[in-house]
Amino acid sequence: MSERNILVVAHAGREETVSAARRVIQLLRAAGARPVLAPDDCAELAAVDGAFADVDQLGDRIHVDDLELAIVLGGDGTILRAAELVRGTNSAPVLGINMGHVGFLAEIERDAMDEAVHRVIARDYDVEERLALAVRVKDASGAVVFETWALNEATVEKASRERMIEVVVEIDGRPLSSYGCDGMVISTPTGSTAYNFSAGGPVIWPGVEAIAVVPLSAHALFARPLVVSPDASVAIEMLDRTDCTGILWCDGRRSHELPPGARVVVRRSSRPVRLARLHPAEFTDRLVRKFQLPVAGWRGSREATQA
Repeated sequence: MSERNILVVAHAGREETVSAARRVIQLLRAAGARPVLAPDDCAELAAVDGAFADVDQLGDRIHVDDLELAIVLGGDGTILRAAELVRGTNSAPVLGINMGHVGFLAEIERDAMDEAVHRVIARDYDVEERLALAVRVKDASGAVVFETWALNEATVEKASRERMIEVVVEIDGRPLSSYGCDGMVISTPTGSTAYNFSAGGPVIWPGVEAIAVVPLSAHALFARPLVVSPDASVAIEMLDRTDCTGILWCDGRRSHELPPGARVVVRRSSRPVRLARLHPAEFTDRLVRKFQLPVAGWRGSREATQA
């Protein structure tokens, strides 16, 4: 039987996360699985506890496509990093154990960690596919100069605090409107509760396949959030009259400078991000819990109580 390679994603910034990583690695080894660390994580953790130096590292003998699953100890930022680490031909599903605050992408809280590892070993979990974005940057001549992807959002932002950028938005090859603005957010349903939410964009249920386009502090009459088809092509072009550069950010992790004339084209990626789920949970309940929404007084509809 081939080795079961389970990536453990954690950083050494908090002692409780280091302790959780020790425990997860111990449980995986006891079950006959092989825990794997990313090289950067291994170096950071080994600097705190030398025992981590004995854990196999991703990239030595173990390729990303050899991974069965990733167990992530942290908040949403760590889960986004894990999604980047496992992104390969056969992207492994990501199981988030919340060690942060909001932890919107996490599946469970830290007190259920042992149960989560046992469920992983038993392959007792479902896999949910989330729409991701494919992002290209073209220069003024139309040549592709940068390519990346995003799970949450791609944002085009101004690089200078003092000035705004001028852009024109195109949907499916047709111009929609130009804006003087601080930027534009192009979000997936997964990212709709992240930057998109902070910018006043709509919360999109994960079962709804769509892309949100939200202007940031736009000086324009038509500056409302837009929801377009998941198969739409969204382009943001830096107008030549813009007298400052912009910057593209994807999930707050990958960036590229955008001079005047640059063009960012965003489409649905052919490779979704896969999240491991242990418990069926209504997205509404997740919203209420994570944002602490007031629901006192709700007595439940007849349909809900009989479901």
